[in-house]
Amino acid sequence: MDKAPASRELGVLFSNLSVLGSGSAASYHLTFESFFNPRHLSDFLNEFLRPPRKRILDEFEGVVWPGQMLLVLGRPSAGCSTLLKTLSCQTHSFSSVEGSVHLGPFTPAEISSRLRGDVTYCPEDDIHFPTLTVHQTLSFAATTRTPRGSTPQQFRSQLVDVLQNILGLSHTRNTVVGNEALRGVSGGEKKRVSVGEMLAVRSSLGCWDNTTRGLDSSTALDLIRHFRTATSLPKGRLTTIMALYQASDALYDVFDKTCLLYQGRMVYFGPAHMARAYFEELGFERASEGQTVGDFLVSVTDPNERIVRNGFESSAPRTPAEFAQRFLDSELGRLNREEMQTYRRDILGTEPNKAQQLKDRYMESIAQDKSRSLPKTSPFTVSMWAQLLALMMRRVHILRGSIRDQFMIFASFVIFGIVLGTVYYNSPVSTDAYFSRAGALFYTVLFLTLSSMSEIPILFSQRPIVIRQYHAALYLPFLEALSQTLVDIPISFITTLVYSIIIYFMVGLQTTAAQFFTFFVTLFALAMTMKVFIRSLSAAVGSPAPAQTLAGVALLALILYTGFALPRPSMIGGLRWITYLNPSRWGFEILMSNEFHTINATCSNLVPSGPGYSDNLNVSLANQACATLGKVPGQSTVDGNAYIDLSYQYKYVNAWRNLGIVFAYGVLFLLLLLVFTEINTWIATQREVTYFTRTSSGVSPLLDNGAGDEEASVAEKDSSAAPGPTTKPSSTTGPNTQTQPRKIFTWHHLTYDVPIAGGDTRRLLDNVSGFVAPGKLTALMGASGAGKTTLLNTLAQRISIGVVSGDVFVGGKTLPADFQAQTGYCQQLDVHLPTCTVREALSFSAKLRQPKYVPVAEKEAYVDTVLRMCGLENYEHAIIGSLNLEFSKRTTIAVELAAKPELLLFLDEPTTGLDSQSAWAIVTFLKELAREGQAVLCTIHQPSAELFNMFDRILLLKSGGQTVYQGELGTHGRSLIKYFEQNGARQCPTDANPAEYMLDVIGAGVGHDKIDTGNDWHQIWVTSPESKRLDQELDGILENGRKNSDVDARQRGEFASSWYTQMTTLLKRDFQRHWRDPMYMMNKLMLNIIGGVFMGFTFFQAKDTLQGTQDKVFATFMAFILSAPIGDQIHIPFIQTRSIYELRERASRIYSWTALTTAQLIAETVLNVIGSTVFFVIWYWIVGLPTDRAGYSYLMMGFTFPFFYTSFVLSLAAMAPSSLIASLLYFGLFTFAVTFTGMLQPYRRLGWWKWMYRVNPFTYLVEGFAGQAVGHAELTCSSIELVPITPPSGMSCHQYLDPFIQNASGYLADSTPGSSCLYCAARTTDEFLDANFHIQYSHHWRDLGVVWGYVVFNVVAIFVLTYVFRIRGIRLRGSHD
Repeated sequence: MDKAPASRELGVLFSNLSVLGSGSAASYHLTFESFFNPRHLSDFLNEFLRPPRKRILDEFEGVVWPGQMLLVLGRPSAGCSTLLKTLSCQTHSFSSVEGSVHLGPFTPAEISSRLRGDVTYCPEDDIHFPTLTVHQTLSFAATTRTPRGSTPQQFRSQLVDVLQNILGLSHTRNTVVGNEALRGVSGGEKKRVSVGEMLAVRSSLGCWDNTTRGLDSSTALDLIRHFRTATSLPKGRLTTIMALYQASDALYDVFDKTCLLYQGRMVYFGPAHMARAYFEELGFERASEGQTVGDFLVSVTDPNERIVRNGFESSAPRTPAEFAQRFLDSELGRLNREEMQTYRRDILGTEPNKAQQLKDRYMESIAQDKSRSLPKTSPFTVSMWAQLLALMMRRVHILRGSIRDQFMIFASFVIFGIVLGTVYYNSPVSTDAYFSRAGALFYTVLFLTLSSMSEIPILFSQRPIVIRQYHAALYLPFLEALSQTLVDIPISFITTLVYSIIIYFMVGLQTTAAQFFTFFVTLFALAMTMKVFIRSLSAAVGSPAPAQTLAGVALLALILYTGFALPRPSMIGGLRWITYLNPSRWGFEILMSNEFHTINATCSNLVPSGPGYSDNLNVSLANQACATLGKVPGQSTVDGNAYIDLSYQYKYVNAWRNLGIVFAYGVLFLLLLLVFTEINTWIATQREVTYFTRTSSGVSPLLDNGAGDEEASVAEKDSSAAPGPTTKPSSTTGPNTQTQPRKIFTWHHLTYDVPIAGGDTRRLLDNVSGFVAPGKLTALMGASGAGKTTLLNTLAQRISIGVVSGDVFVGGKTLPADFQAQTGYCQQLDVHLPTCTVREALSFSAKLRQPKYVPVAEKEAYVDTVLRMCGLENYEHAIIGSLNLEFSKRTTIAVELAAKPELLLFLDEPTTGLDSQSAWAIVTFLKELAREGQAVLCTIHQPSAELFNMFDRILLLKSGGQTVYQGELGTHGRSLIKYFEQNGARQCPTDANPAEYMLDVIGAGVGHDKIDTGNDWHQIWVTSPESKRLDQELDGILENGRKNSDVDARQRGEFASSWYTQMTTLLKRDFQRHWRDPMYMMNKLMLNIIGGVFMGFTFFQAKDTLQGTQDKVFATFMAFILSAPIGDQIHIPFIQTRSIYELRERASRIYSWTALTTAQLIAETVLNVIGSTVFFVIWYWIVGLPTDRAGYSYLMMGFTFPFFYTSFVLSLAAMAPSSLIASLLYFGLFTFAVTFTGMLQPYRRLGWWKWMYRVNPFTYLVEGFAGQAVGHAELTCSSIELVPITPPSGMSCHQYLDPFIQNASGYLADSTPGSSCLYCAARTTDEFLDANFHIQYSHHWRDLGVVWGYVVFNVVAIFVLTYVFRIRGIRLRGSHD
């Protein structure tokens, strides 16, 4: 029996620590032009080959003992996150780390390789699998870190229960985590899930980046106190290093030490309680008595915020270097070095074996926890087998959470199986059906290949989660990929079995148990092989776009070189090697040989036959020949073995060898998947760079300053980040220009119920009343999950589900028709088109949301004003998707202000994630807006006392959406404090933060011991004089409002701008989006170029023989197949842009959905026309098609076809909730459509499905192009295509065969006297096309018109389906919708 594990703990010592990063903090954004512009290419290559190095951290030193808590403070870009990553040994994204770091007796290299899970880093972003519940997320982390000797289930259950209790997550146990597309837990709860996941790792040292983001102050304090408790556990003290952007005094006091950063320099490291006095002695003073210590410390590092005491103007430090040197020379700096020396002596030791003894003791404790099957150097806790089992169980939970998606995948196989079965239903055992049987088998393989491509976007969405959990030593990344494959095996087994049964017995394939078993096993092996192949391609690259391009090219190779469309004997020698690398080819050969080796079919196309031959006694089998390959003179049947040997070079004897090859490819691709997953996870980095567009002058401000001077560059960036919102807006150019009296926004008895599982409802808002007055800054506060965002959405008329009762008025009148256009709403999430610049986003808002009578020049001038007010002047040309959190938040606010909202400005947690100085700047700016007459209502978390004092009024909610208080705050919150004290709350200390006090009183936070016994604060409010006074005020507002006129609508229609203006503005934005997404554009271009070259040389200079003509037809067919991989790319940006519209722009009434859809359709179609033109120019002449027919051919393929497939894809994406569903719909219907072109099943054999041939747009595409380009030409049979026939004795070849040729088609080739007659089945390509593919040259103009009819139909479908599924809200739901 194992002895109890020894306690283990780690401190950290760092000296002369400097971190260098490669690459600039700002750079030019790559565009499509960058791939062709020599200057841009040169700049990119120079930065790639010789990346500039910048010093992120410079000369840090300090020590954190086990059980201590270190608070890291600094402004954005000061280096806080870099310090945390460095101390947690996650330095893979940095160029180099100089100096020394010791974690306990270990070096960072030893921690990274052997103890990665004992030192963890919790990032600011909360990324989780959205379909997992809170309990499942925490349980997985606990399972993978279960110590040896513990019962896994019991340990996991106990640990998760403890974590849920201390983090206040018990009520969300079975709630999915969710994301922006899937409703789940609240933002604060999601942050606590992230914390719980890292705590479940049971590390000895934890680095936490802005862990309290999104939490109310009471919950944040509770959380930090739990950390305090964890650091003091006698069995193993946790060392905590935490960066906080907004630290109240109560939070600050919990920490032992403070580290203050100033532009990458350490300007203080020492006892937390001595930091304030230190900087006051340097000559700085607080802005006010209410300023927290944390805010004061950070303000010292801001030249625009710090206040120098009188008499210290010349002696106080100014630059980061001066601050750092002053600390090093100070007494506290000396004490810090002495403490470091003590750590070296006690932990590292002066004796040679001191450190080794501590290492051995620590590793002994690790060994007692670690599975015996793991190597001693492994950083993981449980065995690889246990990791795999946990990952497989998690994958099952993920699939259960996305059960609708899984059902749609299964349904697609069933539906296509039925369609394919009915198309080839009961194929007869005759030579006439040989081609049909081969087509059925080929299509069976084709659908498996196409369906595997649909999961590419999903594979990339989970990669950041895997990387984070790998760094926490939860599991090996390749095991995650392996678990996904293993869980797919039973799913694919069942799906393939059903698919096989449907197809096999409906088509009427050979009904023996052995042949069916072979058919099923082959399909199952191919299904798994293709899944793993696509996943390995995705694992090898860094983003979805190149993965889809690689998959698209691979798809073409797989289809072309399977051996059906282009039999192996017809392949050119230079490309025949591809067949050996194609798993589908080996699988198709198995299916063909398995089916045909028992068939000996009656020849259905004897030559000659018919009248005059069947009843002629002189004509015997010796005088007839079968036109099917594999015929034997004098026999009326054709052996299937001979047919597939001569036609495809397939042999049944190779079947089991080929099956082994398919399995071998599956294993190979699986190994590649595991290797690529492990490598890509290990090398994955994410460099934080702000990207700028090249302005008309060719320079962006931040890129032109200090390009060669690091210090100057950093200083400029810091200066640019200074809060600009303190600038008072002009009354003429500010947010509002109207002069009439402001209307008061009121709401009365609002109640909001939403449906939940089981048919019940949950009340989120309970009889809430209140008002927002112009000129007042109103705060909406409450505990996490109290309904703040819900109330904000309800007031802003942004609720789409549930039942809302109550009334909302403006000035006592009902809301105007354009209420949402007259209000601004800043969401908690910063939702923007990531490729837009800041100025473009503001100009877009101003142009489309300000009244149309306002001149464009005035709108642009106002954009300049907003940029200045929000401190964004130097970032106007920055790409929004590359901005940090602060500037993203400023951009969100600026976009709403650019619209000049006249009635109200809603803001949902505008300061969340910002440092205290940025938060102060934002709230100061809002205060200025309120002073100008703007009504402002915003939710806010963790305000400092100073920040809280900026607000005029407050609406306080408790859990359940119940009002606790609404009214004036009073100076320093005295009115609020007085209310609570008078109603039985404890006295508020004079130095307490009123915001923290009130939340503490009403029982906010994660603890239950804080609720005042017997105080139902909602009931107290309902019966209070203040509540009655509020009701009277509301009645008075209504009474006065009835005497006034209604609130005028600012615009006549629903939108401020005309439809044409909306569409052209959106069209410009969409073109810009694509231009600035060079990977998307290059992948589209390269797919057309590679496809053109590849398919052109596959059918290189096809001859005018029977096989050559067939090759030309199939070259045409495969050219249209190229739309499969290209089309699979189109829906991704379409759905992404639509999501931005649905999440933000729709509710703001910025533009019509029809304008957006039109712009997206036009932009995508233009790009695809260009791509198809490139493809056509490359492909057409390589295949050898006639130049004199190129005009019509280009009109059909280069121009009309991209119109068709673009509109076809977008019509499906219009009703799809996600890219996965859109991809499934597209590949399913695409495969369905190409089934009925007559290429793989001749028209004469379609039977009941002939109607589908006639309504299928691909029928007219193929017939129109192939009929015109290939038809109306003479045809000459090759020697192998000529059918030798022996005429009856006494008859010449012409005498014997001319009657047959007159009734059928073909011609007699010249033959020597006395030899057999040589018959060719067709004289012209028209005869061949009509007989084999039902294609007629004369239909090509008709076909062009029909295709344009389908284009019109598709366009109409896009708008109709968008309206039905996205606007009206009838959702084709996926698991992420």
